[in-house]
Amino acid sequence: MAERFDLLVFDWDGTLADSTGLIAQSIQVAFAEAGLPVPDRAAASYVIGYGLNEAMQYLAPQATTAEVADVVEAYKTHYLSRDGEILLFDGVADALARYKAAGHALAVATGKSRRGLDRVLEQTGLGVYFDITRCADECHSKPHPQMLEEIGTSLMVPAERTVMIGDTTHDLQMAINAGVAGLGVSYGAHPKESLAGLTPLGLFDSFLELDAWLHQHA
Repeated sequence: MAERFDLLVFDWDGTLADSTGLIAQSIQVAFAEAGLPVPDRAAASYVIGYGLNEAMQYLAPQATTAEVADVVEAYKTHYLSRDGEILLFDGVADALARYKAAGHALAVATGKSRRGLDRVLEQTGLGVYFDITRCADECHSKPHPQMLEEIGTSLMVPAERTVMIGDTTHDLQMAINAGVAGLGVSYGAHPKESLAGLTPLGLFDSFLELDAWLHQHA
């Protein structure tokens, strides 16, 4: 590998794990159960990557604090009942092992909670590959740069040697806000044209395409 980036930071949902469909569906079910207007699929997908409270507040700006709490709990119940069904995208586990063996530092910056991320890292066995992870309940929600800033500082990797990889405009805007390069994947939550509008360094239609690019350029 040509050494351009020392640190590869991945989003989780929609980037490494094929979970965006379940997340959007769980949001819609939660709103119905809480008696709030149900967002359409595009709106439910748009907030993927936000922290859970921020996502629900965005979708229901007129809701009371109690109503937001109800919809958050309904979401957790529905999502957790099925998250064991979620699969990694093809090639993810092998690719992470190769990046690690090649000497890259690896990290996750996600809208998931700490509890949620730790659970899926244990389920998938991928936790061994990541040097550090940051979640929405311990940092500002994306696109605030705090997650990337803390990751870079902790690993002592400068911004110019870091790349953020994600499936949402929130991921790419966070990269811009943190002064790091961004790579977008169009197989997750946000449409390709929205990702392209933030001019990522690369934009890929499958994880295998992303992996091939990283093999050549990372």
